[in-house]
Amino acid sequence: MNEKDLLGLWSGARLHIIVAQFAPTFLLTVVITALSLGGDEFGSLPTKVAAAGVLLASGILGAVAQYTSASEAQAIALEMRSLSDPSLVIKQIISTAWWTLIVKYVTPAIFTLIYAAILWQLFL
Repeated sequence: MNEKDLLGLWSGARLHIIVAQFAPTFLLTVVITALSLGGDEFGSLPTKVAAAGVLLASGILGAVAQYTSASEAQAIALEMRSLSDPSLVIKQIISTAWWTLIVKYVTPAIFTLIYAAILWQLFL
């Protein structure tokens, strides 16, 4: 692959990582706001279970999208290393590609902690 193709792939993977965070972040924000405003009167048990299920499904889908996009970005960065005479942009991408580990592991861990806190508030 040439440099231009790899840059396009990198940009696509990066965009997917960013977009994959929108829905879970929005849903977490809405639920946290509702909990802080409504307190114990958030709703009936079925409503609480439904909210927990929607958050879980959204979180799992978001984590999978982030993980796979980050894995693809790491593969692209490895491919970039094989270029002869790479541009400064490619060199910068290669040097910062290790940050995709945060997307793969830290972000889902943070979601899990927030999800556990929400479950605690909803059901305990």
